[in-house]
Amino acid sequence: MFYWLYEHVSAGGHGHVSVLNLLRYLTFRTAMSVFTAQLIVVAMGSRFIRWMQAKQGKGQPIRAEGIQRHITEKAGTPTMGGVMILAGLIVGTLLWADLSNVYVWAVLLVTAGYGFLGFLDDYSKVTKQTTDGISGKTRLVLEALIAMAAITLIILFAAKPPEAPNLLTSVAMPIFKGAVLNLSWFYLLFGAFVIVGGANAVNFTDGLDGLATVPAMIAAAAYGLIAYLVGNFIFANYLQLHFVPGVGEIAVYCGAMIGAGLGFLWYNAPPARIFMGDTGALALGGGIGAVAVATRQEIVLGIIGGLFVAETLSVVIQVAWFKRTGRRIFLMAPIHHHFEKLGWSESTVVIRFWIVSIMLALLGLATLKLR
Repeated sequence: MFYWLYEHVSAGGHGHVSVLNLLRYLTFRTAMSVFTAQLIVVAMGSRFIRWMQAKQGKGQPIRAEGIQRHITEKAGTPTMGGVMILAGLIVGTLLWADLSNVYVWAVLLVTAGYGFLGFLDDYSKVTKQTTDGISGKTRLVLEALIAMAAITLIILFAAKPPEAPNLLTSVAMPIFKGAVLNLSWFYLLFGAFVIVGGANAVNFTDGLDGLATVPAMIAAAAYGLIAYLVGNFIFANYLQLHFVPGVGEIAVYCGAMIGAGLGFLWYNAPPARIFMGDTGALALGGGIGAVAVATRQEIVLGIIGGLFVAETLSVVIQVAWFKRTGRRIFLMAPIHHHFEKLGWSESTVVIRFWIVSIMLALLGLATLKLR
């Protein structure tokens, strides 16, 4: 909105307002989106939490077969804190991003859509006081449809790079200079897999106080930098990356995600006063996946979001092995619970996973220069 104000004032000849020139700079608007999103979440936090406590009563249901101390320590903690994250993320983006940019609307579509699905899931769990929400198959289908709608929006309306007109339907290969695989409209399926996978991977990770929030912020910071680089012809050319016109504006969205995460962490730091629930986890994961698709750095997401991948694989391996043999590989899945069963304290698991997430993000960013 503020960028529109700057363009309106500049184009209309309403006089020179020097301070508005700051709005030309993507870095300034990204920084302001961080601050704005954080301020919104922190400001609404205490009142929203009290309201959720009054409405939910018993709070989020805790798995009876899970870690026993969670049943006593976390019982009664309200969920749906993702509403706070969504408020900061969406408002921060709308205030500071260029709203004529199709990439902004595509990632917001995924974020809002997945947040709504997560809200329905959380609402079902709280009202029924069960850990089972809406049907998993139904949710996956809806997630895929939302993802494909966002990808179609990008393919139809985003500017196509003149040197690579098929880039919007292609998969770029990291490390290999200029290597792309054009999937044509089959890219809808691949892109949807990335976005849906990202959403559910973050959802699996969201099991301890602050565990999913900080790695999501780290991934957002990494992809914010990637968006800035691939959206700038000079930097993209220097790093031998595929230039994607207009995608740099997503850095504002990534900044808002960081700010919303910081604000939420104020209340979610151990011991958490509120959980983000599926409302926040699906929105954050889907948003990160959508940014990976928009920047044409989908494969790099497997490195930057390697922690989320490990959490998901631990569940898949555990379930598959148990069905096949009747035995478990991990003491409990997702894998963060395995380490708790080994005797690690919750704070130890969370902080060490944060460290791993930082290392993986740096490794993912390093692939940008390996050409």
